[in-house]
Amino acid sequence: MLYHFLYSLTKWITGFNIFGYITFRSVIAFLISFIICLAFFPWFIEKMKRWKASQIIRVEGPQSHQIKVGTPTMGGFLVIIAIVISLLVCGNFNNLYILVILFATISFGIVGFFDDYLKITKKSSDGLQAKFKLISQILLATIISTAIYFIMGDKMAYLTIPFIKSFKLSISFFYIPFGVFLIVGFSNAVNLTDGLDGLAGGLLIAVVATFGLLSYVTGHKELSTYLYLDFIPISAELLVYCFAFIGGLCGFLWFNSHPAEIFMGDTGSLSFGGIIGTMALMIKQELLLPIVGGVFVAETLSVIIQVTSYKLTKKRVFLMSPLHHHFELKGWKESKVIARFWIIGGILAVIAIGSLKLR
Repeated sequence: MLYHFLYSLTKWITGFNIFGYITFRSVIAFLISFIICLAFFPWFIEKMKRWKASQIIRVEGPQSHQIKVGTPTMGGFLVIIAIVISLLVCGNFNNLYILVILFATISFGIVGFFDDYLKITKKSSDGLQAKFKLISQILLATIISTAIYFIMGDKMAYLTIPFIKSFKLSISFFYIPFGVFLIVGFSNAVNLTDGLDGLAGGLLIAVVATFGLLSYVTGHKELSTYLYLDFIPISAELLVYCFAFIGGLCGFLWFNSHPAEIFMGDTGSLSFGGIIGTMALMIKQELLLPIVGGVFVAETLSVIIQVTSYKLTKKRVFLMSPLHHHFELKGWKESKVIARFWIIGGILAVIAIGSLKLR
């Protein structure tokens, strides 16, 4: 909102026209978000410790994780605050995509907040009832998908296929249920992945950076035409959001890196997963998300395979799920699991970006 005021000063002071550039506002959004997190996380961590708002460590999890007992949680709350403040300064609130992505950020954050709150007050790893949480996610995802569908109109009636420039898969009104599946699925996928210090945060940076680049490209007529992407004029503004998001994640990782001083909690993981699902819909890269977010997909599939296998055969495919715990029990140090998963996430991001030229 402050951007509107500062840019309006251009008529008197020409130097303020710099606020009309998305790239400049993106850098400022990153710095604001990063500095807020860097400055306030020490205070936030101390407050959470004083209120005994700590992560509940599962007894059935790897025994090496028991040293994490007492580590504060809900770090995602401050990241969300930092993102919102950054957008209030640098965001264009005349852009409908900014309004929708803000709604996704805050609404999924609220669901995660109540989940964390119940876990803390009950001193249990059980927060919101699974059915209530899922219904809340589906309801919010339906609102978001419907809003995007009506904002974009006919462009939302089909899916673009990665690596193929001329083929489009028509799904018509099934796009809204598909959007719900994507948003809810990735909201829970990030939640499942958030089990090691810095793991989810680092992977999210790779995904958001990729989508930030794609949002700018799809919002640029010449670039989108050259790369055979749908031209979506309002998507370029998402670059400001992505930079604010990355700034918040970098500030969070400063304190969440191993050994973690704070965890993001469901306030962060449910919200952040919902955000990347929403962004994939907005920039028409729905089928690219499983590629760039491949580690999140693998973590989720490992849980599904483990549960299904045990119910059908009473045998486990993995030593423990999600997948990162399997490698821990194989003897990998936590820091090694994190580093290798980050490397894989980075490679997948490069492949996703490379798919643009291979169309």
